[in-house]
Amino acid sequence: MDSQARSLSYYNHGTAAPTIQAMVEAETRRADMPHPEPPVVKKRVKTREKAKKHTQGISVFAVLGTVFVAVLMVFVVLAQINYNETAAESVRLNLHINDLTERYRALELSFESAVEMKEVERFARDELGMSRPDSGQIIIISSTPRDSAIIINNGEDRGIQGFGNFIKSLTGYFR
Repeated sequence: MDSQARSLSYYNHGTAAPTIQAMVEAETRRADMPHPEPPVVKKRVKTREKAKKHTQGISVFAVLGTVFVAVLMVFVVLAQINYNETAAESVRLNLHINDLTERYRALELSFESAVEMKEVERFARDELGMSRPDSGQIIIISSTPRDSAIIINNGEDRGIQGFGNFIKSLTGYFR
């Protein structure tokens, strides 16, 4: 006798034991029998057909995404071409700068060697009638605007008075 049947027989005080035992045996036989396949639901078949129809089409977002990526790739290629042209022009300009720098140095050397102080003195003395000044000779240079200077004493001219002196010095400079 099975444990389930025993527990039922104790519960019913033995009055229903043969009936319960027959029920347990019938249930055991039913468990040993093979189960039939569940019936095919036609709704699933329709869903699969719809899924097949859906996967056969092309998504609009996929097409737009592909076009967007293609346009970006074209821009990248054009930017790379522009970068290469700019880099080549930069190299060409740097070479031109180097050539001009060498030419400047050569011209500077030729200028320095062409102008000699003795030649300048000879030209000034013979052609222009100039002479070197004597040690006792005084040279006076006159200038139209007067030169002036302001001496500030250790911070005594501060604040508004110092600003007024600054304005006066500016107006005196431009007279």
